[in-house]
Amino acid sequence: MSQRSGQEDPERYLFVDRAVVYNPTAQADWTAKRLVWIPSERHGFEGASIREERGDEVVVELAENGKKAIVNKDDIQKMNPPKFSKVEDMAELTCLNEASVLHNLKDRYYSGLIYTYSGLFCVVINPYKNLPIYSENIIEMYRGKKRHEMPPHIYAISESAYRCMLQDREDQSILCTGESGAGKTENTKKVIQYLAYVASSHKGRKDHNIPPESPKQVKQAQNSVGELERQLLQANPILESFGNAKTVKNDNSSRFGKFIRVNFDVTGYIVGANIETYLLEKSRAIRQAKDERTFHVFYQLLAGAGEHLKSDLLLEGFNNYRFLSNGNIPIPGQQDKDNFQETMEAMQIMSFGHEEILSMLKVVSAVLQFGNIVFKKERNTDQASMPDNTSAQKLCHLLGMNVMEFTRAILTPRIKVGRDYVQKAQTKEQADFAIEALAKATYERLFRWLVHRINKALDRTKRQGASFIGILDIAGFEIFQLNSFEQLCINYTNEKLQQLFNHTMFILEQEEYQREGIEWSFIDFGLDLQPCIDLIEKPANAPGVLALLDEECWFPKATDKTFVEKLTQEQGTHPKFQKPRQLKDKADFCIIHYAGRVDYKADEWLMKNMDPLNDNVATLLHQSTDKFVSELWKDEIQTIQRASFYDNVTSLDEPSVDRIVGLDQVAGMNETAFGATYKTKKGMFRTVGQLYKESLTKLMATLRNTNPNFVRCIIPNHEKRAGKLEPHLVLDQLRCNGVLEGIRICRQGFPNRIVFQEFRQRYEILTPNAIPKGFMDGKQACERMIQALELDPNLYRIGQSKIFFRTGVLAHLEEERDLKITDIIIYFQSVCRGYLARKAFSKKQQQLSALKVLQRNCAAYLKLRHWQWWRLFTKVKPLLQVTRQEEELQAKDEELLKVKERQLKVENELVETERKYQQLLEEKNILAEQLQAETELFAEAEEMRARLASRKQELEEILHDLESRVEEEEERNQSLQNEKKKMQGHIQDLEEQLDEEEAARQKLQLDKVTAEAKIKKMEEDILLLEDQNSKFLKEKKLLEDRISETTSQLAEEEEKAKNLGKIKNKQEMMMIDLEERLKKEEKTRQELEKAKRKLDAENTDLQDQMVEVHAQIEELKVQLSKKEEELQALLARSDEETLQKNNALKQVRELQAQLAELQEDLESEKLCRSKAEKLKRDLSEELEALKTELEDTLDTTAAQQELRTKREQEVAELKKAIEEETKNHEAQIQDMRQRHSVALEELSEQLEQAKRFKANLEKNKQGLETDNKELASEVKSLLQAKTDSEHRRKKLESQVQEFMSRATEAEMTKGELSERSHKLQLELDNVSSILEEAEKKGIKLTKDVESLESQLQDTQELLKEETRQKLNLSSRIRQLEEDKNSLLEQQEEEEESRRNTEKQLQAVQAQLCESKKKLDSDTSVMEILEEAKRKLQKDLELSQQCLEEKGMAMDKLEKTKSRLQQELEDLMISLDQQRQVASNLEKKQKKFDQLLAEEKTVSARYAEERDRAEAEAREKETKLLSLAKALEDMTEAKEELERFNKQLRIEMEDLMSSKDDVGKNVHELEKSKRTLEQQVDEMRTQLEELEDELQATEDAKLRLEVNMQAMKAQFDRDLQTRDEQGEEKKRTLVKQVREMEAELEDERKQKTLAVAARKKLEMDLNDLEGQIEAANKGRDEAVKQLRKLQAQMKDYQRELEEARASRDEIFTQSKESEKKLKGLEAEILQLHEDFAASERARRHAEQERDELADEISNSASGKSSLLDDKRRLEARISQLEEELEEEQGNMELVNDRLKKSSLQVETLSSELTTERSVAQKAENARQQIERQAKELKAKLAEQEGSVKAKFKASITALEAKILQVEEQLEQEGKERAAANKVVRRTEKKLKEVMMQVEDERRHADQFKEQMEKANARMKQLKRQLEEAEEEASRASASKRKLQRELDDATEASEGLTREVNSLKNRLRRGGPVSTFSSSSRSGRRNLNLDGASGDISDDDADSRASDFNDTQPTNANE
Repeated sequence: MSQRSGQEDPERYLFVDRAVVYNPTAQADWTAKRLVWIPSERHGFEGASIREERGDEVVVELAENGKKAIVNKDDIQKMNPPKFSKVEDMAELTCLNEASVLHNLKDRYYSGLIYTYSGLFCVVINPYKNLPIYSENIIEMYRGKKRHEMPPHIYAISESAYRCMLQDREDQSILCTGESGAGKTENTKKVIQYLAYVASSHKGRKDHNIPPESPKQVKQAQNSVGELERQLLQANPILESFGNAKTVKNDNSSRFGKFIRVNFDVTGYIVGANIETYLLEKSRAIRQAKDERTFHVFYQLLAGAGEHLKSDLLLEGFNNYRFLSNGNIPIPGQQDKDNFQETMEAMQIMSFGHEEILSMLKVVSAVLQFGNIVFKKERNTDQASMPDNTSAQKLCHLLGMNVMEFTRAILTPRIKVGRDYVQKAQTKEQADFAIEALAKATYERLFRWLVHRINKALDRTKRQGASFIGILDIAGFEIFQLNSFEQLCINYTNEKLQQLFNHTMFILEQEEYQREGIEWSFIDFGLDLQPCIDLIEKPANAPGVLALLDEECWFPKATDKTFVEKLTQEQGTHPKFQKPRQLKDKADFCIIHYAGRVDYKADEWLMKNMDPLNDNVATLLHQSTDKFVSELWKDEIQTIQRASFYDNVTSLDEPSVDRIVGLDQVAGMNETAFGATYKTKKGMFRTVGQLYKESLTKLMATLRNTNPNFVRCIIPNHEKRAGKLEPHLVLDQLRCNGVLEGIRICRQGFPNRIVFQEFRQRYEILTPNAIPKGFMDGKQACERMIQALELDPNLYRIGQSKIFFRTGVLAHLEEERDLKITDIIIYFQSVCRGYLARKAFSKKQQQLSALKVLQRNCAAYLKLRHWQWWRLFTKVKPLLQVTRQEEELQAKDEELLKVKERQLKVENELVETERKYQQLLEEKNILAEQLQAETELFAEAEEMRARLASRKQELEEILHDLESRVEEEEERNQSLQNEKKKMQGHIQDLEEQLDEEEAARQKLQLDKVTAEAKIKKMEEDILLLEDQNSKFLKEKKLLEDRISETTSQLAEEEEKAKNLGKIKNKQEMMMIDLEERLKKEEKTRQELEKAKRKLDAENTDLQDQMVEVHAQIEELKVQLSKKEEELQALLARSDEETLQKNNALKQVRELQAQLAELQEDLESEKLCRSKAEKLKRDLSEELEALKTELEDTLDTTAAQQELRTKREQEVAELKKAIEEETKNHEAQIQDMRQRHSVALEELSEQLEQAKRFKANLEKNKQGLETDNKELASEVKSLLQAKTDSEHRRKKLESQVQEFMSRATEAEMTKGELSERSHKLQLELDNVSSILEEAEKKGIKLTKDVESLESQLQDTQELLKEETRQKLNLSSRIRQLEEDKNSLLEQQEEEEESRRNTEKQLQAVQAQLCESKKKLDSDTSVMEILEEAKRKLQKDLELSQQCLEEKGMAMDKLEKTKSRLQQELEDLMISLDQQRQVASNLEKKQKKFDQLLAEEKTVSARYAEERDRAEAEAREKETKLLSLAKALEDMTEAKEELERFNKQLRIEMEDLMSSKDDVGKNVHELEKSKRTLEQQVDEMRTQLEELEDELQATEDAKLRLEVNMQAMKAQFDRDLQTRDEQGEEKKRTLVKQVREMEAELEDERKQKTLAVAARKKLEMDLNDLEGQIEAANKGRDEAVKQLRKLQAQMKDYQRELEEARASRDEIFTQSKESEKKLKGLEAEILQLHEDFAASERARRHAEQERDELADEISNSASGKSSLLDDKRRLEARISQLEEELEEEQGNMELVNDRLKKSSLQVETLSSELTTERSVAQKAENARQQIERQAKELKAKLAEQEGSVKAKFKASITALEAKILQVEEQLEQEGKERAAANKVVRRTEKKLKEVMMQVEDERRHADQFKEQMEKANARMKQLKRQLEEAEEEASRASASKRKLQRELDDATEASEGLTREVNSLKNRLRRGGPVSTFSSSSRSGRRNLNLDGASGDISDDDADSRASDFNDTQPTNANE
């Protein structure tokens, strides 16, 4: 990709030739051939044209060679139109699939176009040659241009990033990823080159724009050394020499990742740079793979160093270094010597010092010397020794260390044991590992220092950077055969980067959608990758891979195997984690990344994660005499730019050594040591995984804060050849790079977008009449076009400037456009040809006629030429005037034509003027009508205003009066509250007594609960102890296993190493400890067993205690019941005493409280009415204002009409607010009422609780007894059902055994028949193909017949026909799902075969082991065993090959599965396109259904509301009558009391008159006085109560009447409006139905035509049609089975006539028998299900009966409802009987079908016997089937009888239970009737009235809401206003009546008070009492006037009189 100054035209490598793309011949070829992509092994995908479709397979013709091939439908991918070939942005492709993306990239690559956009991506394919597209001219071409203005290029990405940084002041980043050799490093160079050219602050830009590519250019550029841009460009060669290496894929592969930050100031100039590195492959410094090199710097140093430098650095030849595994491998086209000079010069430009360069090279040489140190194993021990220390001396000389100390630190390092340091001898493997680790660490630290030094040189502190552009060059996602820890880190990084891409991509999509104003629900596709990221990085709660790896590093005995086991245990159920499909020696676990499945091998993961170092050598290096080396190993340098570094994938396997836990400090990993010498100076234990995770989070944080730009580099081939592209390699990279993932995300949205003008210009031909003539906005025009195209709304979105389409829509439009154009051109050609032919024909005709005229004239002339008269005629004729008449006539005709044209013009003008005149007249009339309407509205509003004003004055007067009354009532209320407090004190005393009794009872219950809780706790403790015991036993077993393992290890180590005594002692100590632990655990186990025994004993004791406690509880219950009886008796006595004392006081207080409540209600209602009137006034004023505005603005436009509607909405909202306020006021009133009622109820209920308690206990006892009886009966029924089910199960098992035996017999017959049929196989080969075709035709015909039958049935029901079409479309999806399931089944079968092969392998391995044993025992049989071994090895190889083939097949299946999943969306899109044909009918049907449903719901709702309102009205009327009767009763009782009062007065007068008796007692007089005063008080309270009741009932009555009238009026209006709307809708629906019928008739005609085309096959299908008609009446399952049987029977008859008994016929007959068996079994199962359903129905009925019984026991007033329920149950029973009869009928139909099928089988068997004797066995099978059918019929009959018997028994049981329930009802009703009292009756009535009022208010609110929703227009508002006025007038009338009644009542009460006062005064004075009677009479008169008229019943009068007489003597006794 480097720059080249060639003569080639650079535009050829940038721009596409559009003439080739828009070739019309290619477009026509595409449309004609139906081109698609099919998979190809060689080309990846190959173009082909569809020729024929055969079910799931398609016959295609290859476009390249014309060959035909059969391909599965799932493998086909759509091809884009030629318009989209070589498209610059692949997101614009209308068919986004793998084949299209690959084809586009391939075409562009072969044309020299290596850059292609894919949405946000820029895809780059390595050309492997120099292209002239990186010169200064190209940079100037791209400078300042937008991305879409220029072709794709890395410069376009750089320019867009640079411009976005300057304009938006936002940091940018460019992410270059890809495989090794794809061109990442070259592209990063080009980015830096472009930025250095564009953002250079130096004026002489010509000298340093392009990086020098030769030493001469470097020499020329030495003048500009030190400039920032030059240093930035020269930093790359230094990093390449130290960090790049030659690999198999790439000669200059970056073995590290880097992030280059280029800082810019505010003006856009470069002010500095910073480089961060990641993932250095440090293991390459010590080991390389075959044909690969280590880092370039080693070869450059050895090749380019001079003699003096070589002697200083102690350098040797290439082959003398062990770390250079492959020696000197040259790079083609490059010289290491020249490259060394370039790097040295680059270091000089970067201002490196000579000493720094020399010390760096010393470290490089030292790294090579590390590899030359050789260790040997001593003879008697495993200890390592260094026989030759020359290499160590060289190393120590270079690094400035002492040789002795170095060798001691390597061979015998010091280890801290406890507090002391001990020297530990190292083995040869440990020493080699330590040397290699030191070499890697030194090179890593050198590289880190180098990066830090370059950053220091590039840092500029003078100018502060405002923003930056970051270039990330990092390894991409790669999948190798075996992937290690380093590849996991790389793939983890790419997962995070892909998540960033997904997130940013859809954010940009969202922004564009928002900018265009498109409706779109945001989907963050970055969350799709989160599960995989969590699997790797999650710290806790099912920890991830890195967390588990860190956890395992802490344990000394942990290995890679334990890590894998723990990982599978923790993450085994994770969806992204799988166990490996390969053998265990190849992979350990699998992770499913976004790019695919990756197998990981966990070898050396713990060591790589810990990265241990020899601490002794590290300290020596830190104390080195060389300052540079000591600085490298210094703590401070490690804190600078601390990134994580790892070995890469290509490193070889390191030698296995003992796992030593290493500690990695934050300071620099140099505080770790072997063994236990841990120096924790500053940090804690930090692993490589933790450090890498931190660095990655920092990188992702910086990238998230930037605006990312994505570059994906792709390697076309591994041969490094230009112009060659391997499709499969490129597809894998596209998948790994996330390009296909990005395309998948694009498919979810609207990837194709077109500007309005282009869409109209291109596709207007498809909608010729949609857009009218004249100017129209582009958006409107496109909307009309899309409406005309009838596209599904889900397939497009219309924005502000563009139209957005889903994938595939544009391709469909292109096809339609091409078809339209072809039709137009064909029509044009036909018209032109016709015109030319007609013209030629007419010319020929004219020529013929002219020839005839000429001939005739010539003949006449020849006759007349010599005639003298003719000569005279010819001379005279021109002189005559008659010859000029024709000319004159022609002139007159022309004048006539002109006059006619003028006349026509005038007539047209007249017509136009008349039409305009009529339009103006119509407009005038409309305006006049509007004026009249507005004037009427204005007049009505004026009237309303006047009414409201008068109403306002009246209400204000009422308000003043009410306020004065409220004050008086408040004073009375305070006095009543004081009396209430006294009563509450007395009640509290009684409550305290009750509380004491309840507390004693609750204590007993608490004791019971605590005892049960203790028992439960003890049981739980026992279970826990048992669990612990099992755990301890498991741990004991584990410890025993560990002990056995340690003993075996000890034995092996004793045999291997005798000199390791220390290690043995340690292990023996460990053994002793383990034995001690074992003993302890055994002791603990014994203790646990003892504890368990104790607990068992305690458990038994506790159970005994439980029994005792239960006995105590029963005794306490008995005692409690006795105490309760005593308490009830006491309470009854106290009740009787308190009732006699406090009846009068209680009545007084209750009536006063009710009076206060009613007065408060009155006041609150008046306040609410006043507020409502105020709001109405405001509304009326607003209405007037609106009307005036409407009158002013009659001539305004549609915008003012919208304002008018808004005002109307505001009026409606204000009205709603009024109603809400009224609701709130009503709620407040209800709260006040509830408070008073609660207070009264508490007083009454607390006195009656004791009595109720006993009754409740008795009821509960009865209920429990009934429950026990019912449970016992249910248990019996369940036992019976269980026994029945067991009998059935046994019968079925016997049937299954019989069927199995018959199946075995059938299989035997099959085998015999197959042997005979082999002979006929050759003859039947040709016939079988014909039969298969006939079968297919027959199946198709049966399907057609079924569809025709379904269509005939659908004509009766119009709505079902369209649903059938939908089902037909959805069946295709089901077929696809079935195909998918079959593929999955195939996969499972192959997995089973793989398991079998594995079992075979295991058997072979076992045989191998046996052969080895025989080898040891018998040497003579060696040769035979070796031969057997070879054979087994061959078998193994074959089995492995089979395994590999199976694995390949599995991969193919997975690919097909993924393709199916990907193509499902395309299929859904195609389904939507197919549904467009029937979309109009569906829309009409949906509208029709919606209208019907709405009408039905509306009619049903209004009918329900009407019924409900009528029922409520009736209930209220009845309640009103009952209340009126109760009032009359009360008034008569009051009159009787007054009479009694009169008698008492007379007696008092007698007493007063008898003063003559001087000896009478004064004490008796005082008593009589007191009794009289009490009677007066009682009379007063009774009068007040009666007045309050009268007022309340009258108010309630008036309210009910008003509400009922309003409700009726509203309901009538609603009904009228709804009826009118319903009639209109019915008319429209009838029209739609007629249209639908017409359409249906058209479709029927078409279908009949299709049926007529198949008349030849109708004779064969008549029998099938009759059978299908009979089968349609049955159930769906029976229909399907019978259709299959009948189709097979017909097919077999044809086969018998054509091919005279073949092998296939016999097999099909056996299949028929099996299917019939299955069908019969299915019918039996269906009957069982029906039986279970009937049992469920019976249980449901029993449940309903139980519920009814509960309701009966709860309420006596529900007897009528229970009778209704009884009738409902009887109806249910009758329904069940009908269902039974239907089931019997169905069974008879099934039996008839079985008989028919048996007859058909008999006919077949007779034909078979006549044709061949072979069919006899099949006939036997048929007879067996008939026997089975008979047996099944008998069983069915038995089951039917049992079902009938059970139903009869259940019905009788239900009737008996219903009778019992009715008897219980009557008894309870009698008890309740006796128990109810008069006081409770009145209280209940009052409460019911209140509840009714609340219900009425709720219903009124509901009706109001409905009216508001339905009536949203001005006319309806007017009606509502009128209704509101009527309601206001009614309310005012009712208020006036109430005021009058209140006034009368107050006058009456004042008169009574006056009379009472006068009585008191006279009593005190001792005067006469005659005035009292008169006043009472006048009060009675007033009451009779106000109260309701009516007669009181004698019984009520007697009862009340007796009650009064009972209370009177008690009062007198006081």
